[in-house]
Amino acid sequence: MPDRRNVIYCYDGTFDGLMCCVFDSYVRREIPSDILSEVPEQLSFCDMHFVETVPEHSARVSAAIPKKISPRAFDAVKKAFLSCEDGKDMLILMFIRKGFQFGGKVEDMLADDTVNKLNKTVLFCTREAHLLQGFLRFSDYGGYLAAVIEPKNKAIPLIADHFTDRMRNENFLIYDKAHRMALIYFRHKAEIAENIDFELPDASAEEELYRELWKGFYKTIGIEERYNPRCRMNMMPKRYWANMTEMREELGISEESRNRLSETN
Repeated sequence: MPDRRNVIYCYDGTFDGLMCCVFDSYVRREIPSDILSEVPEQLSFCDMHFVETVPEHSARVSAAIPKKISPRAFDAVKKAFLSCEDGKDMLILMFIRKGFQFGGKVEDMLADDTVNKLNKTVLFCTREAHLLQGFLRFSDYGGYLAAVIEPKNKAIPLIADHFTDRMRNENFLIYDKAHRMALIYFRHKAEIAENIDFELPDASAEEELYRELWKGFYKTIGIEERYNPRCRMNMMPKRYWANMTEMREELGISEESRNRLSETN
């Protein structure tokens, strides 16, 4: 098959759009040099192919992956798509092509660079989603619960089932500020909204009281003799602290505490 590498695919940034990139790659009998979700600002020496998102084309590829490779491979592709990894689109394309070539055996080809990198990408996404299940903090706003997160990956689709299952009798919102995405759960119905800007209102006096109680509980259960900031940051990365009620004060800690922290790092 011709391997034309002087063409760049440009698509709309959706999962269906990426599946159409895979479709066009086979129809045009070529492997692009890159796949972009935005039109580049600078001119390129490569030709540009603007991929149209056609539902029928996307459906054909999406149906073929679990059939020709495996359902687990399709799940991995969907999770890798949520990654912040540079070059993830080309990675997914090459993995799918390799999967169509070798079938389900591709999942065991761990020494292959494409398979290995895709597995690492999926692991990074799922690990962050797992951490957020414990680090996410809700606040009450007049009977509705809301939380803000700022993950590296698009974690909302990965944590949606966890929270809708455990909080099925609540009305809540989880807003991903980094990716302008939100999970809205209202009257037992869940919806993921994208490309939205949202700001939470100021907390009520009652909510502030509960926050202080939570901070007090956090401090009470701590054992001073076992204070280990390095271990804590390994288990609870600092980039999550700004949205955790009990950790916000740590970002503005005293000079004495800051010196203790720096001495241990």
